[in-house]
Amino acid sequence: MVILDGGLATHLESLGADLRDPLWSAKLLVEEPALIRRAHLDYFAAGAQVATTASYQANIPAFLRRGLSPAQAEELILLAVRLAVEARDAHGEGAVAASVGPYGAFLANGAEYTGDYDLDEDGLAAWHRDRWHILAGSGADLMACETIPSYAEARALRRLLGETPGVRAWVSFSCRDGEHISDGTPLRRAAALFAGDPRVIAVGVNCTAPRHVPSLIPRIEGKPVMVYPNSGETWDASARRWRGPADPVGFGAAAAGWHAAGSDFVGGCCRTTPEHIRQIREHVYGG
Repeated sequence: MVILDGGLATHLESLGADLRDPLWSAKLLVEEPALIRRAHLDYFAAGAQVATTASYQANIPAFLRRGLSPAQAEELILLAVRLAVEARDAHGEGAVAASVGPYGAFLANGAEYTGDYDLDEDGLAAWHRDRWHILAGSGADLMACETIPSYAEARALRRLLGETPGVRAWVSFSCRDGEHISDGTPLRRAAALFAGDPRVIAVGVNCTAPRHVPSLIPRIEGKPVMVYPNSGETWDASARRWRGPADPVGFGAAAAGWHAAGSDFVGGCCRTTPEHIRQIREHVYGG
């Protein structure tokens, strides 16, 4: 089993970063890149075997909206990969996955959890294309297409994979229940888009409630399975706070069950921390 990292933004906030910004964790590529490198190192120390870069929200339109030039935007996207590579090299082993966040993350209106987009497949491919090619040439070991809520967006990303034949990737969907991705497409159908593609090393789910994971795992066929759900806490919008148990030990125990059920890659997403990853390692490997 491969142990992934956890919530990068969550850990950055615990290290003192203020991420109340449309750029989210990508804000620190501009303001405090060393903190991103430290967060990657903390996850490696906890047992993660993959660092997922701070490029989820780092896209050219978002940086242009901030007033940066296209050249500056490209340099910041490459910096996200470089920081993860530096952390990996300092740790001594591991892989670097270049995060390809969904179009919904740029919209910053929650669309990455609904797939309610104003672009079709052609528009989504065009929107992703510049960042995709930058990351494809960045030196990352693979691309992490993550929190994909939409069947059309999955098809757009499959098209871009065809433009970069030497690139490997994983594809991970956000899911609204134990059967469907966020736009209502059955996960089985969405996952089947990549079943025959040798460049895709795994298909899975992330940014999804842990309670849905056991029923989602068997819906992925023809590829190694990947799961990295949220912590299980829920956001109370009226009180502007997270509610529910923050239980890394329970998360680690659940992760061992996900592995036993067929998941070959396991980690965490929102609200998970290096301690969650440490618990995965301890429950799966005994320390």
